Amino acid sequence: MALRDVRVGDTMLSVTEVGEGSPIVFLHAFPLHAQMWAPQLDALPAGWRGVAPDLRGFRASTGAPARSVGDHAADVLALIASLDAGPVVLAGLSMGGYVAFECWRRHPAAIRGLVLADTRADADSDEARARRVAMQGLARTSGTGAVIDAMLPGLLGATTQTDEPHLAHEVRRWATETPGSAVADALEALRTRPDSRPTLATIAVPTLVLVGAEDVLTPPAVARVIADGIAGATLVEIPRAGHLSNVEHPAAFNGALQRWLATLRRGASTL
Repeated sequence: MALRDVRVGDTMLSVTEVGEGSPIVFLHAFPLHAQMWAPQLDALPAGWRGVAPDLRGFRASTGAPARSVGDHAADVLALIASLDAGPVVLAGLSMGGYVAFECWRRHPAAIRGLVLADTRADADSDEARARRVAMQGLARTSGTGAVIDAMLPGLLGATTQTDEPHLAHEVRRWATETPGSAVADALEALRTRPDSRPTLATIAVPTLVLVGAEDVLTPPAVARVIADGIAGATLVEIPRAGHLSNVEHPAAFNGALQRWLATLRRGASTL
């Protein structure tokens, strides 16, 4: 696994890469960074090049404050262009899914396939926006540690919390590697993101929708809305996993991803 800096405009993205071949770009969840994708990068099949950026402001990536999903999408599309490898598979979990939707709206020709994990298409409700504002205040006054401590009970599934409590410490460590100011900026991006439900019908590439069976933030019913809205999409439920399904049950997540990538190579869109 290699780590390199990629300049996109005035932003410097820290990018983790592994393998050679067709690119699959992994977009991380809030308030984490690219390290959350290590279980997938380590298990990527031959013929695929894994590319996982820290989004602007997160961990080692720098630049002007990114306060909209559009800011992050512009960075990701510039990163994709810099790969000079044609259209990519774009995989996003939670916030990464919101950015993936925006990338599709802006430049669908850059994308040959989508993986949408533990995310949602609808915008925040008024209540959710109010919670984001409160969390922004917490990030600015008490730092990222206070934010992730408030979030952790909802991020990890019940099975993980009982059987693998060490994962909570790992997730907390990842989160606290990003300063509170950047977390507050990202919360603004989440709060103001557009409704992507009208976008679903426009998606015309093979799409895999993944969701943890124990996800309480974006539960399976929310994932079903996405899968039902995208023609030919495949929906896979990851057992014994919550919102961070790729970290909580990587074997099941990787199995579903690898089977889908194999069908993509064959030109099919179902498992």
